[in-house]
Amino acid sequence: MFVFTQQPSLANQYIAELRDVSIQKDRLRFRRNLERLGELMAYEISKTLSYQPIAVQTPLGVSTTQVLRKQPVLATIMRAGLPFHQGFINYFDQAESAFAGAYRGYVAGGDDEFEIAMDYIVSPDLSGKTLILCDPMLATGRSLEKVYHALLRYGIPAQTHIAAIIASPEGVRHVQQQLPQCHLWLGAIDDHLNEHSYIVPGLGDSGDLSFGEKV
Repeated sequence: MFVFTQQPSLANQYIAELRDVSIQKDRLRFRRNLERLGELMAYEISKTLSYQPIAVQTPLGVSTTQVLRKQPVLATIMRAGLPFHQGFINYFDQAESAFAGAYRGYVAGGDDEFEIAMDYIVSPDLSGKTLILCDPMLATGRSLEKVYHALLRYGIPAQTHIAAIIASPEGVRHVQQQLPQCHLWLGAIDDHLNEHSYIVPGLGDSGDLSFGEKV
């Protein structure tokens, strides 16, 4: 498991700005910080992927360098994951993408009782590929688990990376227990989930802060 806040990194500046209630008022800056963190995580994950040598003709000769053997598939959960996903695709700019619409569907028992509803999913073939599933918030981990299993209908990936910016200890444990084959990449692990299953101290609703409050 990789965690940005456990080491010196410029990522910590962007995470601090995401949390800051005064800076959050600037939606463009909020989305850009999500995007920047996606770029930084893409770079870190890229170090673990497989490469092959190629020869590049320059004006004065030939240079040999290493390039990705295969592009990954980038998956995210709408709508909160879109700016974060954009950061990944800025770096893996030839990658295919998958998208899922998953959200908390509250049930009759009250505001604290919910199930994960999913009404949309689209993906390329995942067979034998590297899947990077990114979502800014890892709260309970149930959304990521449900989306991951839904994606398997499109093929079994060779390896899967799960990336989140803010995680709860409970969510991390859930993913490690339910999806032990997946590699976790996190910005920060916060204190706990509250009684409503929101991350504390967290940063609020990433989707609302990026695109406006839902009605």
